[in-house]
Amino acid sequence: MTSTQPLAPVSRVGIVAKSHLRAAAPHLLEISAWLDARGVTAVFETATAALMPPAPGRRVADKRALVDEVDLVLVLGGDGTLLGMADRIGEAGSGIPILGVNFGSLGFLTEVTLPEIYPSLEAALSGQAPIEERLMLRSTTIRGGATFAEHIVLNDVVITKGARSRMIDLSVWIGEEFVTRVKADGLIIATPTGSTAYNLAAGGPIVRPNVDAVIVTPIAPHTLTNRPIVIPASSAVRVQPLMDDHDEVFITFDGQAGLELQPDDEIRVCRTDRPLRLIRPSTRSYFEVLRQKLKWGER
Repeated sequence: MTSTQPLAPVSRVGIVAKSHLRAAAPHLLEISAWLDARGVTAVFETATAALMPPAPGRRVADKRALVDEVDLVLVLGGDGTLLGMADRIGEAGSGIPILGVNFGSLGFLTEVTLPEIYPSLEAALSGQAPIEERLMLRSTTIRGGATFAEHIVLNDVVITKGARSRMIDLSVWIGEEFVTRVKADGLIIATPTGSTAYNLAAGGPIVRPNVDAVIVTPIAPHTLTNRPIVIPASSAVRVQPLMDDHDEVFITFDGQAGLELQPDDEIRVCRTDRPLRLIRPSTRSYFEVLRQKLKWGER
């Protein structure tokens, strides 16, 4: 949904560029000078600062510390770069907004193009930028009756088979109710934001980001009756792989991190207490982005 809350005053902007994106270097210097001229401090993520010539007095912080030091994060790269930073913000329980600038073609998340950087930043600094609140999910891996790992995602939690497994068998609960056993290559639990990612490739539905829902989509199911399902975001999802010591089952989080599951592991996925605040350009609508990315209506 589009936030009605005005953007809080911005005095420090965190800047994160795609790893090894040398083409971003001149833009980083220009953005820093632009912010400085307006009395706003630029704080560069450590690897991003390494793309630029050294300069005395430059503020630098790693991604974890950056979240606590700034009022807004500017991401230059692609959707993967934004996802990595969004997950950091979610893990910190922070409400700072994020603005994504795409190098290359328009992204689903990094919608701002290079010519739109400064108008978008100007709108953000003046408090006039439109902000969308995007649902995020918390995934908890239970092992031996205790929490083994916890991750926050903006797009999806994906459970997949390993290279040596023909297919995997998953028991799925929604809330306290058993739903089904899925025999498939895997299972995707996606947010509306993530509906246009792996979920779309696996035949799942596109869900507009302002819909308060979660999508559960089997990957290449063995039975045609296993279909994607859209459920209220208030419903927790629980998945238990039915496996033995010879099976290989993996879980990944926004494609940014992952781990191998063991027999008797259980995955619990629920919405986070705080959504991600995503600054969007007012120059195009969600459906316009879909038309450009998915080439709707083109022959």
